[in-house]
Amino acid sequence: MVKLVTVGAITVTAQAHSSRNRHETQQRSGDFYLATSGDFLLATSGDFLMTTDRPAGVSTALSLRDCGLHPLLLDRADAVGASWRGRYDKLKLNTCKQFSHLPNRPYPKSTPVFPARDQVVDHLDRHAHEDGIELRLNTEVRRIDRRNDRWWLHTTSGDIGCSQVVIATGYEHTPRIPLWPGLDRFAGQLLHSSDYRNPVPYHDKRVLVVGAGSSAMEIVHDVATGGAAKAWLAVRTTPHIMLRSLPGGLPSDLIATALFHAPVWLADAVAEFGRRVSIGDLSAFGLPVPADGVFARGIRLGRAPAIVDKNVVQAIRAGSFEVVPTVGRFDRDGVWLLNGHRLEPDAVICATGYQRGLEPLVGHLGVLDKRGLPTAANAAPAAPGLRFIGFQSRPGLLGFVAKQSKQIARCIAEELSSSASLRPVR
Repeated sequence: MVKLVTVGAITVTAQAHSSRNRHETQQRSGDFYLATSGDFLLATSGDFLMTTDRPAGVSTALSLRDCGLHPLLLDRADAVGASWRGRYDKLKLNTCKQFSHLPNRPYPKSTPVFPARDQVVDHLDRHAHEDGIELRLNTEVRRIDRRNDRWWLHTTSGDIGCSQVVIATGYEHTPRIPLWPGLDRFAGQLLHSSDYRNPVPYHDKRVLVVGAGSSAMEIVHDVATGGAAKAWLAVRTTPHIMLRSLPGGLPSDLIATALFHAPVWLADAVAEFGRRVSIGDLSAFGLPVPADGVFARGIRLGRAPAIVDKNVVQAIRAGSFEVVPTVGRFDRDGVWLLNGHRLEPDAVICATGYQRGLEPLVGHLGVLDKRGLPTAANAAPAAPGLRFIGFQSRPGLLGFVAKQSKQIARCIAEELSSSASLRPVR
């Protein structure tokens, strides 16, 4: 029997021994017992479900379980889906439930087309606890090294040696706030969008939201319609905007996923036609149609469109919030925009993206490109026994991750069954 240990999102392997050898090779490391009999470890630094839509750790663990392997999930958080639990109250998936569920585990029929935050958390939590996966939380992987033909994971619970590793820490890992000039002098409230929950604290306040993605638009709409005295959206690069549901109720991610495989010029032409029909021209409200196509931009910059509901577009047209140029600098009581105008917000919410956060883990191994992204994709290893999952920027990523996790699990299962050279940690 092969035992797997799943530490958030990094994976390792060795063959099982008899129960006597299993007992003899169990090792104590701090407060963490490492059962080294057939140690397949799937580990992650940070939550294995990262902001908005990447439960790659749980997906991989379940796919391994479906291949007859027995994973143990380790994560630094104290609960499955911690990053989803902490996001804003109105968050929901940008992709439909039919193609956003864990591998071979659909959402209940009663779930709406676009599952809400708490429904996603329940989906992840339920299958992580009920589908034969052993969980070990409050364990963080800080660095991975290669030594003596094995991978060594340095965790807060001690070092773990293993043969294969799958990293699934997520495309969006570490919140990023630009270091604007004067930021340290600003006396108002400053927070990242990952810390925003609901508009209650901003009632009768002036709020500036910085960013142009889905979260930025949904948050500025939330505060503007939730009682804020004034709301602005500061935009550097005009975003492509798509509705979650097209006219007739068709989920837009179904079309976008199909177009992803079409020639870029054709995909962009279809997407632009859809925008004209469903959204129209927002130039008069500070959001002109970008010169480049949505798919061309995605390929060139890895930048996704802002996906929103129709009420956000209606709020833009109604002037519920004002679109302004992005931030240039701060002073004690205000924010200077790049056009020279000055605002005096009580709070600034930065929906300014995330960093991958892979450098501390594997930056020294030569498996990342200059953007900090893995050099290998799909089920291919970046180094012998080292794989990544969930780091692509593409439509329908959740469904793609579920498919990719199955490929990775099959590859690892085949390697385990065919390799006689794997040995347990001693």
